Amino acid sequence: MATGYRTHDHNGTPNPLAALSDEQLAEIGREFDQLHEEVKADLGDRDARYIRGIIALQRRLALMGRIELLAARWRPLWWLGMSTLSTAKILENMEIGHNVMHGQWDWMNDPVINSQVWDWDTASTKEAWKHSHNFIHHTYTNILGKDRDLGYEIMRIDPHQPWHPVYLLQPLYNILLMILFEWGVAVHDLDFTAIRAGQKDIKQVRKELKGIAGKARLQIQKDYVAWPLLSAAVSAGVRAGVRAIVRGRRRRGGARGVRGRLIRRLRGASDGAAAEPARILADFRAAYLATLKADAWANVVRNVWSNAIIFCGHFPDQTYVFTQEEVRDETPGGRYVRQLIGAANINGSPLFHVLSGNLGYQVEHHLYPDMPSSRYGEIAPRVREICKRHGLPYNTGPFFKQWGSVQRSILRLAFPGGRPRPKPGPWTGETFISQGERELAVAAEAARAAERAQAAHP
Repeated sequence: MATGYRTHDHNGTPNPLAALSDEQLAEIGREFDQLHEEVKADLGDRDARYIRGIIALQRRLALMGRIELLAARWRPLWWLGMSTLSTAKILENMEIGHNVMHGQWDWMNDPVINSQVWDWDTASTKEAWKHSHNFIHHTYTNILGKDRDLGYEIMRIDPHQPWHPVYLLQPLYNILLMILFEWGVAVHDLDFTAIRAGQKDIKQVRKELKGIAGKARLQIQKDYVAWPLLSAAVSAGVRAGVRAIVRGRRRRGGARGVRGRLIRRLRGASDGAAAEPARILADFRAAYLATLKADAWANVVRNVWSNAIIFCGHFPDQTYVFTQEEVRDETPGGRYVRQLIGAANINGSPLFHVLSGNLGYQVEHHLYPDMPSSRYGEIAPRVREICKRHGLPYNTGPFFKQWGSVQRSILRLAFPGGRPRPKPGPWTGETFISQGERELAVAAEAARAAERAQAAHP
């Protein structure tokens, strides 16, 4: 039996780590290391094409959404533009920004697509994100008192966390955090606990606040000033031009009958030019507000989606937490198992996984945060096979099951007490759990075969 780990949780749930011998942990570490090295050696053109294709798609969607919102006063285009822009923002944050800043594509040696220079379209600075997420969270995953992502310092999401009366409000500010998630992430690395304790230098706090203010200014200028102004100018100009044409036709005696009435109704024809400046100003204001609302809703959609995916991957009540004493002498194999049982997956289609930044494979991401996200679906069956052979749990489930368990925990643990819920037992399911994974395996093998053939007959 491996030393240092509690044999059971507080409610008697067996701890998978404690059931493994030091030799078993060493073997698990070797197997996961080998899987990592195999994928690393296999990275190549198809991976580079994938991320460049996703970036190109995201930029086209963002531009298309902005163009559609030039006509945001027309309700169908408002919905279309808002939806297109929301999708572009989700792709940029989840599959591109998060993963590029993890260093998943640094092996390409691309001057732009790398973790050192890439910045994302959100209020959080890249430096703060990489420190709080890449370093703190991925190093100290689910370790009480070390991983500040356990409730983000404002929520109690595990019974082992001590209760405080402020947690009675967490069901309310949980909703607020969903809506304003990018802003919550932006201030997360400030580490309010350290600030209150006087453990953080005030100069560093000012520097970080300055960085957040700079990113906030860019976000506000882009989404709530510049693009709405452009949309308003184009919309008001077009409508003024149409009215001028209609007035000209009326003066020439054109546009009579049913067709003329229809044109005047749709184009807002004026009875004269005297009121035109007021009409232009009213059109400008209406178009500005319509685009501003669409941009705001696109940010809310992105925030709520990101919040849901991240919470589902970390806070379902089947995940394990650890004390600092347990991991004091942690071995590489022990670290792999801690990451494995401290995360949760979400079942979904290939499209779902792309829109989630492949964080539906949160287990694989925590095992290999520097591995290209497009490979997680390929290695998931092999991870499950390792789990089955070593009697380890593999936490996965439908989106609403995982999300529902998170919300249940947030509601229950707002009050004192609470007991850990039952944890999943050793994985006994199939290694492939979706048709999408089977298709990925076939496509990956076909790509490798093509590369081998090309190498043999250049």
